[in-house]
Amino acid sequence: MRPLLEIIDIEKYYKRLCAVNGVSLTITRGSCFGLLGPNGAGKTTLIEIIEDIISPTSGTILYKGESRAAQFRQEVGIMFQQTALFSFLTVAETLETFSRLYDSTETVGHLIQLCHLDEVKNQLNDRISGGQKQRLLLALALVNRPQLVFLDEPSTGLDPQARRNLWDIVKTVKSQGRTIVLTTHYMEEAEKLCDDIVIMDRGRIIARGAPQDLIRTHCKRATLSVPKDRFPEKIDGLQGFSRERGDRIQIRTENVTAIIEQLLSHGVDMRGVDVKTPTLEDVFLKLTGRSLRE
Repeated sequence: MRPLLEIIDIEKYYKRLCAVNGVSLTITRGSCFGLLGPNGAGKTTLIEIIEDIISPTSGTILYKGESRAAQFRQEVGIMFQQTALFSFLTVAETLETFSRLYDSTETVGHLIQLCHLDEVKNQLNDRISGGQKQRLLLALALVNRPQLVFLDEPSTGLDPQARRNLWDIVKTVKSQGRTIVLTTHYMEEAEKLCDDIVIMDRGRIIARGAPQDLIRTHCKRATLSVPKDRFPEKIDGLQGFSRERGDRIQIRTENVTAIIEQLLSHGVDMRGVDVKTPTLEDVFLKLTGRSLRE
């Protein structure tokens, strides 16, 4: 089956500054695609080009194998990072107002149920919590029954529980066969939600793959941390690299099981021994040399 979106050799210049430099990629139907990168990487520019908000300097974008047209805007939903809501409207009235902008829409009742807004549907927009507002913004992005949904930093500013509630809704939306394009500053969010991830830096794609594939490819070693006073004075054939860090010994290894077996064979009390497996954040730091928020 042909990809839903095909991005072909996209470039974007602002005078002499190249924000996006020859990016090509495809986005599969029914997938959750994540776009990550530090500030200035070009990801926001690329997303706005894909959304048809700004035009590229050169390159082509195909939607369902064809150039984007009016159909594209009817079939796309966008959850912006910040959206001003009318304070004098209730949650339900806001959804009803937005639904009048499209030919085909979800029922307001269905959106309220899907996004867990029943308890606040009759409250004014300026009286709802941050988590409820984010769920309302997601509902607004789904008003027109989009096949393609863009989520721009959907859980920014939310507490951990509100973030996970939002993730559950996103998973439900994806299970309905919709395609999701996600940008986020939360690596855990990208790991939990995305089937496919692209990491950009300085206008180019520097890595692509499923979260676990990226971790296996770029960060193979886990780290075991053992209290120094429990570490054997001599341990032969240690299958890993060890170093002192304060009152602990850290061992980096690709074979955690073998290290644990060696420690046990030397009578090490495993209580207090920590194991840290690589994460997507480790991949990001290794590839870009900087934090996602820099």
